[in-house]
Amino acid sequence: MMMHIDVSTVLRQTLSCELYSNLVTRPTGAAVRTQIEALLADAREVSLTIIDFSHVGMIDFSCADEVVAKLLLRYVAAEREDREAYFLFRGVTDDHWDAIEAVLERHGLALVLEDEGGVARIVGMVNDGERAAWQKVYERGRTAAADLASALGTAPEACERLLDGLHRRRLLMRLDDGYVAVGGLTNVHG
Repeated sequence: MMMHIDVSTVLRQTLSCELYSNLVTRPTGAAVRTQIEALLADAREVSLTIIDFSHVGMIDFSCADEVVAKLLLRYVAAEREDREAYFLFRGVTDDHWDAIEAVLERHGLALVLEDEGGVARIVGMVNDGERAAWQKVYERGRTAAADLASALGTAPEACERLLDGLHRRRLLMRLDDGYVAVGGLTNVHG
């Protein structure tokens, strides 16, 4: 299941104000996150959700903590057994990035970010090996661990551990006998 959530729309619905597009104050962030979680509640066992900041003017640190970090902590870092949730963040500008980067660092999180051209990359707390492995999976599409180990010049067992770690952090999706980068799952701009 794939879902697109326009954060600006959620914000305006939450505040009942059509003109407001800035995410500021912790209570506002908590209310927006709660609404996003309500939208996600009906998702199936495996879901990809595009969290779109394209129409958000700015986000402060407390809202970034509520909307980004707590959402990731609840659905990704907690490794919920009832379902696998994957997120792709879109429309993040320089005005958003400082706050989002700070909360990712503070909580030791990473996420997949899609730029204006539709190219995805991982950001946040990842090491060089994780970044290289994710990038190679993204470039190749569905990839088996053995094939990736050969491409990276690493031992298959080490590559499998690396890929499993990226999967646990929900940066890669496991499909049958291979892995797909979260940003490689969609080219939809809806």
